[in-house]
Amino acid sequence: MNFNDQDIAAIQTLGYTPDEARFLYLVAVHSGYFVPRQFLTFSGAKWGKRSTNFLTKLESRGHVTWREYDRTGGVYHLFSRTLYRYIGKENLRNRRRHSVEFICTRLLLLDFILGNLGFTYLETEPEKVAFFCEVLGVQRKLLPAKTYEGGPRSEPTLRYFVDKFPLFLDHTESPSSPVVTFSYVDPGQASLAGFANHLHAYFPLLRQLETFSFLYIANSPVHFLAAEQCFVSRVRMPLQADISCELLRYFRLRNAWDLKRYGSLSVSDIEWLKEATQRFRGERFEGSYHAWSSGALAEESLRTEFEQLRPHRSVNFRTCLVAATRFGKKSLAEEGEPLASPLR
Repeated sequence: MNFNDQDIAAIQTLGYTPDEARFLYLVAVHSGYFVPRQFLTFSGAKWGKRSTNFLTKLESRGHVTWREYDRTGGVYHLFSRTLYRYIGKENLRNRRRHSVEFICTRLLLLDFILGNLGFTYLETEPEKVAFFCEVLGVQRKLLPAKTYEGGPRSEPTLRYFVDKFPLFLDHTESPSSPVVTFSYVDPGQASLAGFANHLHAYFPLLRQLETFSFLYIANSPVHFLAAEQCFVSRVRMPLQADISCELLRYFRLRNAWDLKRYGSLSVSDIEWLKEATQRFRGERFEGSYHAWSSGALAEESLRTEFEQLRPHRSVNFRTCLVAATRFGKKSLAEEGEPLASPLR
């Protein structure tokens, strides 16, 4: 974690110590919410005068509010527009109010960040877009995006990486060649539907990378095996498959569509065909399709022609267990030990 000295100094002018300023920066950028034990984890302090003074300052300056939830406890919300403006992030959605599920996700995410400060995080949307488009040369249209409808007199807004899950460069194996690491934070959902949708949104981007790692972060290991199987089937296998197999599938589905045999296509077939149409563009693919559909190009000949295009990728999947996320208590004498173990 590389703290920007200018941002930390700006927060300090609001009356906070360097440690307090760094913690508030992490909360503002990655979470928007925190409980007292997380400050204790970050600062290495015990519950007492130091932590009490910090929380008192926050409330007295109007930078946070304490929100109580029935039967679950409470959480501090860092909502001050002034503080966000001081670090040039006034428009971050973290300062807005959110659902309980969102808050649980952000508390778990913050625990992960606090336990893994050694990574180089891409913190904001502009940083992520610049890294993939300008540094890696990925087309902007391949980034995960969501359109937000504006008011009657405003245009829709296209936003990228709206999930804001940790995305970082891991220098562990090679300081000179860091591995881009994506993640998904699951605070305890009943199924993997959200994870599957997340992979689908990121797949066009992942397809452009030769090497990357994916981290599944959760507060229970119950879905770990199923999550890995989901990742393998939806990401690793398609990315490492012989391109001729996918090309043949594309030809067959496209042929069925061209012949108006819509009943033979499932919803997933149609979605896959739409994505494949963007991938298999160009004269070479078009010529092969028309030759194949007319019977002039046999499937075996097509496999021989394209088998050398088999991609050579390094795709890694890992899991990270963060102990059950919970809301806190303002008067708790000691909230506990760090909940996220550093990745090895």
